[in-house]
Amino acid sequence: MRVTRLRLRDFRTYTTADVAPGAGLTVVHGPNGAGKTNLLEGLYFGCTGRSCRTANEREVVRFGAKAARAEVDLADEEGATHALAVGYAPGEVKRLLADGAPVERLLDVGFRPLVSIFLPDRLELVKGPPALRRGHLDQVVAAARPARAATRRAYARALAQRNALLARVRAGSVPRDALGAWDLELARHGIALRDDRATVVADLVAPFAAAARELGLRGDAELRFRPRSRAGDAQALVAELRERLDSDLERGFTGHGPHRDDLALLREGRQLRTYGSRGEQRLGLLALLLAEREVLRAARGHPPLLLLDDVMSELDSDRRAALALRLARDGGQSVITTTDVAHVPGAGNADVARVAVRDGAAVTVAAVQGRAA
Repeated sequence: MRVTRLRLRDFRTYTTADVAPGAGLTVVHGPNGAGKTNLLEGLYFGCTGRSCRTANEREVVRFGAKAARAEVDLADEEGATHALAVGYAPGEVKRLLADGAPVERLLDVGFRPLVSIFLPDRLELVKGPPALRRGHLDQVVAAARPARAATRRAYARALAQRNALLARVRAGSVPRDALGAWDLELARHGIALRDDRATVVADLVAPFAAAARELGLRGDAELRFRPRSRAGDAQALVAELRERLDSDLERGFTGHGPHRDDLALLREGRQLRTYGSRGEQRLGLLALLLAEREVLRAARGHPPLLLLDDVMSELDSDRRAALALRLARDGGQSVITTTDVAHVPGAGNADVARVAVRDGAAVTVAAVQGRAA
């Protein structure tokens, strides 16, 4: 499934925008502040129903406007067409449409394209707390194996129930043994969640190392899953929880289980988050996204739409060439923003679409034959 057209209305700096991405690589170019990142965000918003930049979606509505809207047209390899639309007005329920019919979540729409995005501030995925990496890893699990997406939600519900019960035990309103049923429920979903994460990390290990090598990350790169529990089954995890019950009661929350797992990105055995330079962390993140793209293509039959914001500015010429070569080889749709078209090797090729962004208020429709519109 590929995006054939994006239309925005009152989204960020755009009064209107109408863009036709190419089937392969699309280069979005323009000066700083012109609205290139806003365009990528609009595409992400239209495909997923949420912003990739802010939790406060009031920010996506153009100043002075009452509502923002993003519409995405899609086509598959057989020529069948579909459409997604997202309308958002502050204070109102977000409207999500799939082929004109209301839906609760775009993430559950079968024809929705998978989307992977690189933003400069996504380096927090490498540098930041484990919760960011856990959440990202769970998104990959859900994308690769949609039937497993419910496991994380079930675990989160069980964890919330156990924590609430811990508070009641601390207050003396219920006995300690009341935790038994929730310990088993938490452990049952926890083992499944941990194993789902371990499986997808095992799939990512080899392509991550290969992508890091291709991009020029010096030394051996490695992904390593670090589960909090090594329990072999649910009963073993229940035993671990019971061993830690006194400390849980003292703190007032569950301190052991998959909600404390982590994913380590390593170079020469050392964590990039601690010992990597900004450039190395950037390459590590790119390698992770490219590895995920390969794994998702194998699992779902097609690679996700890849959105890369300002990715070339901090790469040297060799690494730019390596990234461009990798994108061309992997196939699928990719959209790259840049202030200088010359920073994207092959941007002048006939099969590369180019979109010029000017003034932060309008976008020229892509010229698919490699000429600026």
